[in-house]
Amino acid sequence: MLLIRCPYCNETLPEAEFTYAGQAHVVRAADPSSQTDEQWEEFLFIRENVKGPHYERWRHLHGCGRFFNAVRDTVSDRFLTTYRAGEPRPELSSLTRAAASSEVSK
Repeated sequence: MLLIRCPYCNETLPEAEFTYAGQAHVVRAADPSSQTDEQWEEFLFIRENVKGPHYERWRHLHGCGRFFNAVRDTVSDRFLTTYRAGEPRPELSSLTRAAASSEVSK
């Protein structure tokens, strides 16, 4: 079972409390009517599919109902951090170092 920390409720709860909402930090065009079909296709369907830390958007569906962002390692399925929507994305290098040091100390 995955445990996810909601940065608004400050609680760590089972994954069943949450719903995945896609890749985080995808920016919509300021003037959508100026976009070509190819640009819309890229915005709607083309996403990163990384092996390792990935920025994701989640919603605390059965709690506060708010959207937040997370960094999840797609190999281990481990959440490295969660943070409120609108906050800048954390640097991956510091997160992976912290995760590695916590694994060594176990």
